[in-house]
Formats: sequence, structure tokens, C-alpha cells
Amino acid sequence: MRPGTRVLFVGTPKSMESTVVAAGGYDFVPIPAAPLYRPVLSPRNAFFPYRLVKSLIRSYRRLEEFDPDIVVGTGGYVSFPVCLAAVLKGIRLVIQEQNALPGLANWILAHLADVVFVAFNSTVDSFPKHKCVVCGNPVRLAMKKSVSQVEARLHFFPKVESVGDSGVKVVLVLGGSLGAYTINIALLNLYYQMLMENENLFIIWQTGVESFNEMESLVRNHPHLMMRPFLRSMDMAYAASDLIVSRAGAMTCSEILATGKPSILIPSPNVAEGHQFKNAALMADLAGTRIINEDELDSTTLKVAIEEMLGDENQLAVMSERALKAAKPEASAEISKRILSLVNSSPRTLQG
Repeated sequence: MRPGTRVLFVGTPKSMESTVVAAGGYDFVPIPAAPLYRPVLSPRNAFFPYRLVKSLIRSYRRLEEFDPDIVVGTGGYVSFPVCLAAVLKGIRLVIQEQNALPGLANWILAHLADVVFVAFNSTVDSFPKHKCVVCGNPVRLAMKKSVSQVEARLHFFPKVESVGDSGVKVVLVLGGSLGAYTINIALLNLYYQMLMENENLFIIWQTGVESFNEMESLVRNHPHLMMRPFLRSMDMAYAASDLIVSRAGAMTCSEILATGKPSILIPSPNVAEGHQFKNAALMADLAGTRIINEDELDSTTLKVAIEEMLGDENQLAVMSERALKAAKPEASAEISKRILSLVNSSPRTLQG
């Protein structure tokens, strides 16, 4: 970020983002949410116009106080009033769509935005094509660090001498920061059997903050199992692993591609507009990702999928190669460069 640049993050009160942003040293402003429930004709949407106007007024006032040169929206009901307020104030707007297909908020805002950054080629068809730039999703800078797999494995299993052996396989299980209960239960019912049957298997398990205490009380200790509520060293976790088991959030999918990891994705049915199903389907096309729908998920289906994939070295190698080929590791730099170019060419900047 160039010297003198001021950044303000806007989100819902008491969200995880509010904590993370503050920890990063940036300013965060809470805006009252105006969610649009599904189905659209739900009685819960009766007060949607009131909530939207309230959020819009608050957003407009915040933008007047901060006076930004540009607003960047990443979708969802939180960003919609802020982005709409930016348009009403004549502030330049860019949209960054992280998912394979856009939600309603980004689809509407794209028609008002100056530029729309999309993660995948197929996403262009959902927006005004002349505004789209295909650049991928930004991934954390730590993912670009060159860390050996052995070094990464020792980070999680420092007391196990065999962790560096060539025949070792590490499975990384992710359910997002809050966890995925169905994935946790499926793994709970199979982890010990798999570890006992295969002495070369290791599991790194992110349970999510809300599920950790329950899972910890039910899990039997094993030297080849590392369980945490939240993984802060995600670069090390990816580097250590041979296979990822995860939900199909947009950023996780992009990190899987960037690190070239074979994966099993279990899309959440609770995400609005079926984003995760669409993300998972695209990952299957791009990288050969295995998909297990939640209504099919149990300890047996997950165990079979993991064992089949780990047992086929050629398949793992092909999936890794396809993932790396589909990745766009320079997304952050390209998006930043284009945003700064847009700011520098704006009438407000030229007049200043």
C-alpha cells in the first residue's frame, strides 16, 4: 500500500471481521445490516425497505466523514448499502466477486460500478462483460512463502520422528473459522479407525471455534492427530498437507488452487444462493475436486473418499497440476494496481 493511503473497513457490528480488522491496525465502522431473507416473499422481509434505508443513511454519513476516492465492494447485504451510497455520492465503485456465480447484491451493483473484478472466466457471463477483469481472488501473502513439506509437518507434529518419512500422508480438515458440524461429526466417527489402520497417516483438524470444546471432549488423544479450534498458520497447514477436506467457500477454493492441493469439498447448503455448490462444481471442472454433498456425508463416505484419493498417487499428482494451472497467484497485485490506476485517473484526484 502506497504511503499516505487511508483505508476504512465497513461491516456488521460484532462480526469476526471487526476483530480481525482492528487487530490489523485498520479502522472499522459498523453498519446496521439489511439482510434479504429467502424466499424473497418471506414475512421476515416486511421491514427490509426500512432496514435498507437506515443502513443507506448511515453509510452515506460515514462516506461523507471519511471522503474516500474509491469504494470496493465484495458482495453481500453488508456491502450493498455502502456501495449504493458511494454511487449516490459520485464516488468511484469497484466490485470484487469472489464466487463462481454472483449473488443478488453484486449483480445489481455491477451495473453501477466502474470495474468488476471476477475470480473465474465463467463468471464474466453473469456481469456486463465490458466492465469485467478476470484476475482471481486475493490469497494471503504467506501462501507464497516457500516452505518445505517436511518443515511444515514438523511445525504441527514436532515430537513425531516419522512425520518426515516419504510414505507419510497428511489430511487437512477445514470447516471455516466457525466450523462445520456435519464435517466434524463425520470425522469424529472415523479418525481413530483410520489412524489405527494406517501408521503413515496424520490429520490436522480445524474444528472451528464453536465446536472445539465438544469435539475435544469426545476425541481420544493420538500422536498423529493435531486438533485446533482455529489455524493461524494456514500457510504451514497447506504446505504440510497432501489432501484438503473442506467447505467450498470462495477464498478456500482459491487457496486450494494457489497451493496446488487435491481436495474433497463438502459445500454448505446453508449459504445464500447456493454459492458453495457452484464453487465446488467449478473446482471439479478446473482441478478434478471430489464433491460430497451434505446429504450424502457420513463417516463411511468420507473415509472411502479419503482412502481412495490417498491411495492413488497418480491422481493426486494430476489434481495438483490442474489446480496450480488454474490458480491466479498474482490477484492481489493486479487488483491493487488497477484500483490505484482508477483512483489516479478520477476527476477528484486530478483536481486535487
